[in-house]
Amino acid sequence: MTIACKPFDHLSIYELYDILALRSEVFVVEQNCPYQDPDGKDQKALHCIGRLAGKIAAYTRIFDINQSYEGYLSIGRVIVNPEFRKMGLGKTIMEYSILQCRNLFGNHPIKIGAQLYLDKFYRELGFVPQGEPYMEDGIPHQIMILI
Repeated sequence: MTIACKPFDHLSIYELYDILALRSEVFVVEQNCPYQDPDGKDQKALHCIGRLAGKIAAYTRIFDINQSYEGYLSIGRVIVNPEFRKMGLGKTIMEYSILQCRNLFGNHPIKIGAQLYLDKFYRELGFVPQGEPYMEDGIPHQIMILI
């Protein structure tokens, strides 16, 4: 998988379409969770796009300190294309995203709002749960921090 990280205004209209289509396919349709995915944060984010066979295979968006959570860097909209699951691409895109956060924004803690069923995945990357689980758009989540 090749990965590139781009600011919003460097995304082509085709890349943006593919990103939004994949996020809708997984977060809205597959997870049966009707919610407004475009949340006004995409313009502030850097978009990490992993490609295989000409398709988006994995994706995240990353944020500088204070852009998503006060006092923290952040990674969000973590997704692996259903066509490319079970290949370890989630771990690859997350490791890349963590490295990009550190290299671009400094060694600050990273805060995520993780879907609760991915607890083990994020713990293996070094994230630690904070506080109690909460519901977001009908899906159990928890705040996790990587120091």
